[in-house]
Amino acid sequence: MHIAVAGNIGSGKTTLTRLLAKHYQWETHYETLEDNPYITDFYEDMQRWSFNLQVYFLTSRFNSVRKIRESGQDVIQDRTIYEDAFIFAPNLHAMGLMSTRDFDTYQSLFSSVRTKIQAPDLLIYLRASIPALVNQIQRRGREYEDSIRLDYLKRLNERYEAWISTYRDGKLLIIEVDDMDFENNPEDLGQIISKVDANIHGLF
Repeated sequence: MHIAVAGNIGSGKTTLTRLLAKHYQWETHYETLEDNPYITDFYEDMQRWSFNLQVYFLTSRFNSVRKIRESGQDVIQDRTIYEDAFIFAPNLHAMGLMSTRDFDTYQSLFSSVRTKIQAPDLLIYLRASIPALVNQIQRRGREYEDSIRLDYLKRLNERYEAWISTYRDGKLLIIEVDDMDFENNPEDLGQIISKVDANIHGLF
């Protein structure tokens, strides 16, 4: 079984992935930004490095999905391949930070890759407001995120909502995270686990 957690920067994907993996004894696949050779350069000069970054993510996540399916294990994944294609790359193009030539090439690559992968059995979307995202980003203090602009987060949120409203590739669970502290409050985590239970029982 393949579970995936989606959501904007700072929505709590990695934390929820870790907590659900511990509860269900699932294997984990994390987004490893620390090993990303483009992420720091991207935040310093988005226009120059946007295409390189998105192709790197596409390759990395394609390999992750293949390994997940081939493993035959129950796996929960932090962020999906679809978020790059439907949120980040189109947003960069719309903001003038990726050329139309590069964007068309990226979309062509994604179309080819998409035919080779299966969607997650359950997609968990963490919905968060801009203030909640900013608070979490500031709290974790990653140096390469210091220069993220509010308008960038807002545009991403709008694209997430547009994508989720049309998502039909598999089961979808939406979690409103603004008033939740699932990392420190067992009751909040318990609510999420109950909702996940209700969804995954229908997968078997």
